[in-house]
Amino acid sequence: MKRTFFGLVCLAFLYGCSSPESSTTSGKFEIDTVAVANHLKTLSSDAFEGRKPFSPGEEKTINYLKEQFEKIGLEPGNGDSYFQDVPMVQINGTPDANMSVTGGKTPVTLSLNDEYVAYTDRPVESVSLDNSEVVFAGYGVVAPEYGWNDYEGLDVKGKTVIVLVNDPGFGSGDSTLFKGEQMTYYGRWTYKYEEAARQGAAGCFIVHETVPAGYPWLVVSNSWSGGRLTLDGDPGNLCAVQGWITRDAAIKLFEASGKDLRNFREMSRNKNFQPISLGMNTSIGLTNTIERNTSKNVIAQIQGTEKPDEAIVYSAHWDHLGIGTPIDGDSIYNGALDNASGTAVLLGLAQAFANKEVMPKRTVVFLAVTAEEQGLYGSQYYAENPTFDPQKIVANINMDGASYNGKMKDLTVIGYGQSDMDDLAATVAKTQDRYIIPDPDAGKGYFYRSDHFNFAKIGVPALYASADYEAVDGGVEAIQAQKDAYLTGRYHRPQDEYDAVDWQYGGLYQDAMLYLTIGDQLANSNSFPKWKEGSEFKSIREGN
Repeated sequence: MKRTFFGLVCLAFLYGCSSPESSTTSGKFEIDTVAVANHLKTLSSDAFEGRKPFSPGEEKTINYLKEQFEKIGLEPGNGDSYFQDVPMVQINGTPDANMSVTGGKTPVTLSLNDEYVAYTDRPVESVSLDNSEVVFAGYGVVAPEYGWNDYEGLDVKGKTVIVLVNDPGFGSGDSTLFKGEQMTYYGRWTYKYEEAARQGAAGCFIVHETVPAGYPWLVVSNSWSGGRLTLDGDPGNLCAVQGWITRDAAIKLFEASGKDLRNFREMSRNKNFQPISLGMNTSIGLTNTIERNTSKNVIAQIQGTEKPDEAIVYSAHWDHLGIGTPIDGDSIYNGALDNASGTAVLLGLAQAFANKEVMPKRTVVFLAVTAEEQGLYGSQYYAENPTFDPQKIVANINMDGASYNGKMKDLTVIGYGQSDMDDLAATVAKTQDRYIIPDPDAGKGYFYRSDHFNFAKIGVPALYASADYEAVDGGVEAIQAQKDAYLTGRYHRPQDEYDAVDWQYGGLYQDAMLYLTIGDQLANSNSFPKWKEGSEFKSIREGN
């Protein structure tokens, strides 16, 4: 159902919210959706130029956040500063227009952006693959706990590996193969490159398929071209060239090799799969311009009255893709849903806590991180350089893409079953007449695709959950249709814009109030949420 902005304001009042001006003096401990809408509209406007790090849009964004935190009355969260410097390097790579693969039955030429993308995270002026032997390495996974090693018996030093996206369990119909339809970290694209580098490969290309990847090729060609950001410092062991190829390009290579790879995905699901050299060599070069600069996380806090050294951290990434390739005449990638919306909710939570008559016993931190879109780098830097002892960070609540639908029936939890945070969320959701549901798209690996993951990696229990499955009006079908339309028409495109007519705030209000309630409970508690048995993060927290 379409709503005008006036209708949204009315809806906000129906949920007991007031105008931004009155809410700052009312002292009500709740979310002001009108203020959230105003922040969302501002942050996703063309004036902020898509909020890319190292751009004028970054300066506008971080100063806006600082000003809002100051206006709300929060203290700086990094000593006497609202900013945390994040040293980064931008690598503006220009790959060859074509990637050549010779040998086999016939030579193959792949065209840039249409059939392949390539980049490097090595901060050097040029990299290349020169007649590098091409090897198909299945899923490119080494997982001892599953008795799985796609590189067993193979020396890939100096070679280029082609690997499949996701992990062997996805689409297999076998719930005992890895975690079945739920992606493990072995299915994440970052893992593929990390493992290929550990094996000594010079290059690694992932075969893109829309369903197991979770996004179409256009997202790949938009996101993995142009300038790439990474943390500055020793890059460690990295492949010289990393990239993606389309499924059709992979089939073209397999057919040209003369090898029997007609059922390449099925054969790769066999634990006894052996890597296959295609008997072909690839050559490709990249020239780079290197720019070193400092991006910024923005941090504000309300200091705890009794246990100021213990903290609950709310997080959202402020960045998006900036100005890029025009689509339908628009080149500003506004990132309204991804993630001006989560950042706006972060400000709404800060305002609600500041309005509280009794301040929390533990410190409450509001963290807006940079460079999520480039690889979760802002939250990685914070996790490596936290403002609190990780053992005293009680929990993280992360927001990446707020609900833009009306009132919802569900709370969908990404990574359900990992920690006690799920139980806290279920209890609060029940008071809202909502049920809790594990992510029905667990195969897309969302648990590894947002900033809460870096908190988990240092042992901090994290909640990443939102209304995402069933609407009160329209049910499951309406939400699925909206998600499909967003993924195919707006995700990582300039079309991800704020629309006062389409945005509805019922689900956002439910979620934000749930985040607020859980954070308040934890901020006034003596206990720490725990990781559950079987979680790979339990030993990090508990040291065993």
